[in-house]
Amino acid sequence: MANLVTIEAEARARAGKGAARATRRAGRVPAVIYGAKQAPALISLEPKAVLTELKRGGWRSRLFELRVDGVPERALMRDVQFHPVTDVAEHVDFQRLAAGEQIRVSVAVHYTNEATSPGLKKGGVLNVVRHTIEVWADPESVPAFFEADLAALDINDNVRWHNLTGTGDARPTIADRDFVVATVAPPTRSAETAEPVAAAAAPAAPAKGKAPAKAAAPAPAAKPAAKKK
Repeated sequence: MANLVTIEAEARARAGKGAARATRRAGRVPAVIYGAKQAPALISLEPKAVLTELKRGGWRSRLFELRVDGVPERALMRDVQFHPVTDVAEHVDFQRLAAGEQIRVSVAVHYTNEATSPGLKKGGVLNVVRHTIEVWADPESVPAFFEADLAALDINDNVRWHNLTGTGDARPTIADRDFVVATVAPPTRSAETAEPVAAAAAPAAPAKGKAPAKAAAPAPAAKPAAKKK
């Protein structure tokens, strides 16, 4: 059973930008519930409740029960619109869930045992290809996250879809291959230092406080021998 989070909501009578602004002036966040071949339902939420779920992370795969004036409605939070300056949530879109109908959802991947991975101990780098994976899942059993165990990974080893745990009955939307989720890449090498020979060939600097030694004067040229008379 998926983790179910309950949020209290109130019905809104009118749609449109003006009505949404009026809702925000009243200290609430306008929202809508759509899908399952039903008419969209206009609602409003407490800002604190929205902020709490956004701070928790993974809100796209969390199952919500919205109690609209006391009537429960199960849904997924699909999109949040933020104020361009303050980053305050201004509108929330929920997708209504229908019994027996699978949904398309992104689930986060958690990586474990990095400290014991042989490849990472050797200086390898964990290259995460997918932080989340999009899957088809039953609304009642959406995984909170998938887990990738790195304990046995050496350099150039990788984690693929079939290596993940916690997948349950979820099916990846990429169905044509056992795709890579992460890999342990070889360590990067730093730039090499200059050759010792080049350093030795450079002229030595004079000692501090001493003038450089003068070059030896050239030997005088030999005088030509006198001619005999």
